[in-house]
Amino acid sequence: MNKNIFIWWSIIMLPACAVLMLSSCRSTRTIQTAINKKDTASVIVMTDPTIDSAAIIESIGAKINNGRINFNTFNGKVKLDYSDQSGKNQNATVFIKIHKDSLIWVSLTGALGVEGFRVLIRPDSVWLMDKLEKTYTMRSISSLQELTGLPFDFYAMQDALLGNPIYFTEKIISFETKANNITAVSKGEFFKHSLTIDSVNNQIVQSKLDDIEETRSRTCFIYFNGYTMQQGRNFSTQRDITVTEKTSVNVKMDFKQWSFDESQSYPFNIPKTYKLK
Repeated sequence: MNKNIFIWWSIIMLPACAVLMLSSCRSTRTIQTAINKKDTASVIVMTDPTIDSAAIIESIGAKINNGRINFNTFNGKVKLDYSDQSGKNQNATVFIKIHKDSLIWVSLTGALGVEGFRVLIRPDSVWLMDKLEKTYTMRSISSLQELTGLPFDFYAMQDALLGNPIYFTEKIISFETKANNITAVSKGEFFKHSLTIDSVNNQIVQSKLDDIEETRSRTCFIYFNGYTMQQGRNFSTQRDITVTEKTSVNVKMDFKQWSFDESQSYPFNIPKTYKLK
């Protein structure tokens, strides 16, 4: 897979898999310092015997589930801006179509309005057409997991694109209540996930993922803004994603159009002249 394809493929995947290690203007040291300062806030640890942990977990779970977006189909148009430490800035318009639990269709158009890439993601595979180079690539989900070192799957991608929480488990180890927000920390197999929820509107305010593995230091911040109620769903139209390891990358997503449960097609016909890569 050539470098240009991998960069754009990774940008498409970034909101879903939530971890990609590139460069950014902010150093990892600066970001990590900010993280550590935030983590010093007082929290309630679930192992405290005076705490009714079962009731708290049930309450937090209910708020998360009440804010979760359920759907049959989704159609969105997103303005996407990407920047990294080297000073590289790229932007594109991304069209996204999802058929629940079945497929994710993505078309990426550059600044000049020319479609560069088209992607078809199924629960077991990912297909990518490079319409500029007239090539196509097929990868299994498992091979992409090995390539990126990420435990993402189709369902995590689907949830991330919709703005639903990913990698958040029922194993809540601490929580903090502040004003109208609740921050709960869960510990899963791969990540510790700090999830901040607007407890009044059941909206996700911020999601922070940290590696469990001691040899890795990946951290991902996702900030959710621009909530708009449409077709009975409270949808975050603006998201700011910062991912760090040894270096970092920032991606901004701004949904210009979105709709749910409308009939739609998912065209993905590979021309015979295209070469497999």
